[in-house]
Amino acid sequence: MTQVVTTVATTVVTKGATTGFYSPLPPARTGVADYSAALLAELRRHGKVEIAPARCDVALYHLGNNALHAAIYRRALRQPGVVVLHDSVLHHFLLGQLSEAAYIEEFVYNYGEWNRGLAHDLWRSRASSASDNRYFDSPLLKRAAESARAVVVHNPAAGRVVKAHAPHARIVEIPHLFQPPPAASGADRLRYRQSLGIAPGAFLFGMFGYLRESKRLIPALQAFAEVHRELPDTAMLVAGSFVSRDLARAAAPLLGTPGVIRLPHLSESDFWLAAASVDACINLKYPAAGETSGIAIRLMGLGKPVILTDSPECARYPEDACVRVPPGAAESDSLRHHMSLLASLREAAQAIGENAAAHIQQRHRLDGVGRQYWQLLAEFAGQ
Repeated sequence: MTQVVTTVATTVVTKGATTGFYSPLPPARTGVADYSAALLAELRRHGKVEIAPARCDVALYHLGNNALHAAIYRRALRQPGVVVLHDSVLHHFLLGQLSEAAYIEEFVYNYGEWNRGLAHDLWRSRASSASDNRYFDSPLLKRAAESARAVVVHNPAAGRVVKAHAPHARIVEIPHLFQPPPAASGADRLRYRQSLGIAPGAFLFGMFGYLRESKRLIPALQAFAEVHRELPDTAMLVAGSFVSRDLARAAAPLLGTPGVIRLPHLSESDFWLAAASVDACINLKYPAAGETSGIAIRLMGLGKPVILTDSPECARYPEDACVRVPPGAAESDSLRHHMSLLASLREAAQAIGENAAAHIQQRHRLDGVGRQYWQLLAEFAGQ
């Protein structure tokens, strides 16, 4: 079994050393931007941190699987530093950055000359990359991991992927952070639910974030439709922007069924109010890209039961702090079953949420996460 480094040294950063911070930041509409804004403020409590300076003593690069990270990725290769892999799959990012010839050579660099034919096939089939497992099974992160001074991951699954691509990389697992929002009052939540037309006492499921095939929106809507027929005192809020036009067209009929409330992308304040107002969250992900979901962390931190795809990315969550749904053929039946149980056994749902909040408080607090980052960065300051 691959062993992932989970501790960091306690060296003190050299006085006057500068940490360079390279990441998308708000108003960019990404979970990485929100994460980075919170981490940046916390790191500045420890020392000098500048956003994207031309020169620094140690650089912290945040990499994700989309075009917002293009300049950061290129700089991380030119001037190695500590890389934070928010996704352990960079395949889709590189598909959008490279020409056909460069993409094929990158694939060969990662997986060998004997896979050149597969690279050609994947390039030709790239329109289906959002849902085709072959792209998720080939993360294309060897170059980024090999060049980094250290690689930060948020879960053991991501660490194993990095180790497979760069056996000599320094891998450090630091939990995904949770920064609690200002508390929403019971009256605020009630008014918000009333504004959505949700009946008093209804059990409200919520889905949040960018809507792509891997979030399993259509199976979730199909499961809700069956639950709602059996338990009319249920509702489902779907909030977020579609990434795929094909998915938007396919989901349109289901989004118009009884009990479903559709909202666009939410501002930060509206997201927190909506999150506080739901009774449970559906946050599936398959195929997975090695990421720890910021939405799952946020909802669990608020004390909500979260329905997750059972995967190695979620291995650190206690069994009594979330609801796990297997991917594949058993997904639909399991999802429908667990949604019915949560809506019917509300005390059990509340207990799961309380266990989730306790786990997040223990492992994902912003100050503790920030301290782990700072201790790691300290090892490289002034070198």
